[in-house]
Amino acid sequence: MSARVIRDGDAWAADRSSPLALPLLLLLALMSTGLVVYAAGNWALGAGFGAAVLAGAALLGWYRTLYPEQVAAGEAVPDWTVARAAADASNMAIAVTDRGGRLVCASDLFGEWFPGFPTPPHITSDAALADTLANAARAAWRDGEARVEGIVQGALRLDAFIGRTGRSEDYLLWRFSPVRQPSALDDVHRLLTGEAGRQLGEAGIMAVMIGGEGRIRAANGAFLLRAAGRIDANITGRDFAAHMRVDDKARLFLAREESGGIPLRLLQVPLKRATQSVGQSGAQDGPMLLLLIDEPAGNAGGTSALSYIETLLSLLPFGLAMADRDGRVLFLNKAFSRAAGLKEAEKPSYPGDLVVREDQAAVADAVRRFAVGPQMSGDVAVRMREQPDEPIALSLAGVRGLGEAAVLLSLKDNSEESKLKRQVAQATKMQAIGQLAGGVAHDFNNILTAIIGHCDLMLMRHTPGDSDYDDIQQIKSNSNRAAGLTRQLLAFSRQQTLRPQILQLPDIVADVSNLLKRLLGESVKLEVSHGRNLGAVRADPGQLEQVIVNLAVNARDAMPEGGTLNIQTYGVPAAKVREMRQDILPPADYTAVRVSDTGLGIPPDILSKIFEPFFTTKELGKGTGLGLSTVYGIVKQSGGFIFAESELGRGASFVIYLPVYQGADAEQAAQPKAPVRRAEIWGTGTVLLVEDEDMVRAVAERALTRQGYKVLTANDGEQGLEVLNGDEKIDLLISDVVMPNMDGPAMVARARASHPDLPVLFMSGYAEEQLRKSIDIANVAFLPKPFSVSQLAEAARDALAMRPASG
Repeated sequence: MSARVIRDGDAWAADRSSPLALPLLLLLALMSTGLVVYAAGNWALGAGFGAAVLAGAALLGWYRTLYPEQVAAGEAVPDWTVARAAADASNMAIAVTDRGGRLVCASDLFGEWFPGFPTPPHITSDAALADTLANAARAAWRDGEARVEGIVQGALRLDAFIGRTGRSEDYLLWRFSPVRQPSALDDVHRLLTGEAGRQLGEAGIMAVMIGGEGRIRAANGAFLLRAAGRIDANITGRDFAAHMRVDDKARLFLAREESGGIPLRLLQVPLKRATQSVGQSGAQDGPMLLLLIDEPAGNAGGTSALSYIETLLSLLPFGLAMADRDGRVLFLNKAFSRAAGLKEAEKPSYPGDLVVREDQAAVADAVRRFAVGPQMSGDVAVRMREQPDEPIALSLAGVRGLGEAAVLLSLKDNSEESKLKRQVAQATKMQAIGQLAGGVAHDFNNILTAIIGHCDLMLMRHTPGDSDYDDIQQIKSNSNRAAGLTRQLLAFSRQQTLRPQILQLPDIVADVSNLLKRLLGESVKLEVSHGRNLGAVRADPGQLEQVIVNLAVNARDAMPEGGTLNIQTYGVPAAKVREMRQDILPPADYTAVRVSDTGLGIPPDILSKIFEPFFTTKELGKGTGLGLSTVYGIVKQSGGFIFAESELGRGASFVIYLPVYQGADAEQAAQPKAPVRRAEIWGTGTVLLVEDEDMVRAVAERALTRQGYKVLTANDGEQGLEVLNGDEKIDLLISDVVMPNMDGPAMVARARASHPDLPVLFMSGYAEEQLRKSIDIANVAFLPKPFSVSQLAEAARDALAMRPASG
């Protein structure tokens, strides 16, 4: 389509004459005569003035007849032919509209990108985009310029620049320019001019990238040295054919090597343009990568060249393979094998053998298309047989001149990337489940606190032998079992109250060995081994024992016909951790314990779920699904890491890494606990009890009242401060941590301002260590939920004992 100008100077230079011009001039002369006669009263003067008007009009008409060019120049509109020529010389689509919204000029490229020369902003059927362009046009009229980015027009992605133009700024200039997108050309350019290009040169491969016009765009050092004589020569933009010559036997040589040169084998790899779709023909006219290899003496076929290419492909870090015209795989390098999940020395017969059944037909069809006809390149999205859940791109390119080889296949090795994505997703999921489990356990602890407390109060009114005594004991026993489940949930969510000590892992294993022998039974053999010079760790010994017991019980259940359970402790220095190249385990000194069995093993699809709470493979009623989740939570809360390894039929191993304790007291052994002296739990004084849960507040109030205290209650922190600032003297403040309006820590911080020596006892279902870090208030006691009446009374007595003596 030719350039289009909707209106030009010719239209505006049309003859302005009219048959009404002469009568109008006569009427003007008569009116002028009448006015002069009326004003001066002189007919002669009036007639003379009218004659002068007619003479002036005659002179003006005579001037327009003698000098029409000067007259036309004074009345001409902008010459749009000049703007059109300038627009066609650029790579932008340009259009001009006037204040009436009419298209007055447009370039050829505008007509190609927008068929039919539509008037901006109505260049698209997308109503939202048309509104955006219309708003931009209004902004350009107001501010002088505007811009709209990311316009999609077919395969094009355009940016629009709109600005006022013209001598009186009464036109809008619309410029549409394509957005440059990264392409294979950029990647190949970086490859040739970087380290990969140097390695190709060392392997004897000359590599050149040329454009569709045949000019050199990039080349590696080997080609520069042989074609131009210097490795730093600048031959970009020169004709590639000028550096080559062909002899009378149709053999290819470098032009610089006039005599005694070595014939070259040429391999052409078409490079897909950014806007070229997969399977689009005409790749010969586009840019391509040329590989030049010395042809060995006496070789007339492509077998030796193919071996050279295979050697080249084996050196490259990309996953590359070659197939013949029938689709049979001729060669694949190690990177391709890793990306495809193949075992060592395993070679598939066809590319379709690497993908799932549903994608085999698509891969076979793509190989056939690229093996025959014009050279093309493209991508096919496939799912690999070994990784069916992660689609990846299989790149194909037709090659010629290599004997049997007809198709070059490329596969990116993203195993490490996929592994990292799975680990991040798993960690995120575990964190979310942990937060949910912790919240459920916290709320459930409030309910259990009320149940256990009321059971204790009822037991105070009954003696053994009463009809209700056994029932109450049964309720309390089941409540304690439920409390154990909440502790497991809190352990998984890393919110359990731990009592960390400095200890040696071999001592923990030795303490629990006798218990394990009874749990494992006679069919399972227990083997224990310890390393030397193990570093001390800081953890809760009771919780570590639970970790080992849970792992041992799981191992026993995985060996129904008997087997061996091995528990091994050993040191892992930081240097060893770096050699492991583990993304999750940071380099440091660790003491590890490995618990392994010779059981059935864990299937790969289950291995990623074993630490999730309530996930179990046992029969209904034979497991809660909290064993391994509890292990996971305890290890993470202790600052450690746990990994599971398994192979079907060969057992499973769990490895726990605990960081070596580096404190000044690392060499001190854990001191045995002194026996607890059972003191009197009755007390006196006034206690302020702040708790938002009515059931917990009621049972705690009754329990403290029975122990001799006077109890004042409040529903939240604000009410607690009102009571505290009243007339009653408060001896002890007992408060929940999480409450609406004002929480416990905020209330205590304000209370300490006026009562600095006030004893404080926090009660909560969350972990004590976690709360102490977040609360940051000195001299406070802590009581974990759920608690019994006696535990509450003992905690109140101990908190009152912290009060400094008066006087």
